Amino acid sequence: MKPSLQLKLSQHLALTPQLQQSIKLLQLSTIELEQELEKYLLENPLLEREEEYAQPESLPVGSSDEEFADPGVANEHTEQSFSDDESWPGEEGGYVGSSGSFDDEDSDYQDVQAATVSLREHLLWQLGLMTLSDRDRVLVRCLIDALDDDGYLTQSLDDVAETMPVELEIELEELQIALNHLQHFDPTGVGARSAQECLSLQLAVLPVDRTRTLALEIVNHGLELLASHDFLKLKKQTGCDDDALRAAHLLICSLNPRPGAQYGSSDTRYISPDVVVRKIRGQWSVNVNSDAFPRLRINSLYAQILSRQRGSGLAGQLQEARWLIRNVQQRFDTILRVAQAIVERQRQFLDHGEVAMRPLVLREIADVLGLHESTISRVTTQKYMATPRGIFELKYFFGSHVGTDAGGACSATAIRALIKQLISAEEPKKPLSDSQISEVLGQQGIVVARRTIAKYREALSIPPVNLRKSI
Repeated sequence: MKPSLQLKLSQHLALTPQLQQSIKLLQLSTIELEQELEKYLLENPLLEREEEYAQPESLPVGSSDEEFADPGVANEHTEQSFSDDESWPGEEGGYVGSSGSFDDEDSDYQDVQAATVSLREHLLWQLGLMTLSDRDRVLVRCLIDALDDDGYLTQSLDDVAETMPVELEIELEELQIALNHLQHFDPTGVGARSAQECLSLQLAVLPVDRTRTLALEIVNHGLELLASHDFLKLKKQTGCDDDALRAAHLLICSLNPRPGAQYGSSDTRYISPDVVVRKIRGQWSVNVNSDAFPRLRINSLYAQILSRQRGSGLAGQLQEARWLIRNVQQRFDTILRVAQAIVERQRQFLDHGEVAMRPLVLREIADVLGLHESTISRVTTQKYMATPRGIFELKYFFGSHVGTDAGGACSATAIRALIKQLISAEEPKKPLSDSQISEVLGQQGIVVARRTIAKYREALSIPPVNLRKSI
């Protein structure tokens, strides 16, 4: 065959660097966006944050690129300003206002980070106050090192003895004495080898009375019956009446089965909502959270230099800075549009709570806004909406539906709320089974199978009927 030249026309999708950056920024959470912007600010000298700005009236939706062609004024149209006197009514009738600021010189409030003390440090401090021989002190310290985060000694004394040097010739009796010392430390119950021993140690330090004696008997000989709420067998085993068993049960429930957990390090995670929802003159209004919107601009000094010197090496970075400012604006513009569409369809939830949540899928919002379903998925992931009913991830407002007798649909969120309401109002002595809950919902026109009720109940961390039964 002879070589020849042929022309062929075809279409293909090419992701430009600007589009790739736009998609990347859209899927980032607010915290991740701040981290990403810090990296851009360090790498690009033409990009900087606005130090002083006037808060505008609102963030325009669907603004064209030409409107923000001048990066110096791109952020003058960003979002609804939130003055210190703005507030919204909460669920309890109170008012939640926007965060105000205090003068640094006049305010006595300081950001103080509480010093955290670990369980090991707390126990070693108590060990230092005790008058013990050096040998006993070493043994108690070894037992402290063997405790888990809840304060339990999960190893047997034999295993602990095997970990010690042979030349010390540690005997089990010595370890038992050291354990007795440890079990008298604060918090009460530390050094226990089981939940039963932990509760017994806590009951042992209480004043002796009938309730404490009965509670100790139940913990030592009937804890499994108590855990399974088999109160009939407990009464038969202990010979007590309903009132005495009820008092002992309440006493046991007041104990702490994880005494060391209070000294564990807490991983606090903070959420900064992207949009804020308020009811103004009877209408729900959505605005971008001013604290979440980053204000960027082009450095005016470098921009003047570039205007006089064509062909400078900073021209590429100037274009990148403009792209970034435009894409950040577009990110919040898209989030706002999606949030407004969600609020438009979930007004009943905002007015009446979870029981009024309507079924909603990503495709419904995508069709309304003319966006791809994958874009809606990116927008609703790790983006949060602050409402008078709390802060929710945008994905929270989407859910499957269950058919009703009338031919309508009820959202899974509403069904879970109804299940929670029914269980909270049930009679403690005769709690509702999953089948009974299914029947009650069926009487309201909502057809839900028993296994679906069980799935929703487990998702709400509500125990089954036999564990909800009380005396």
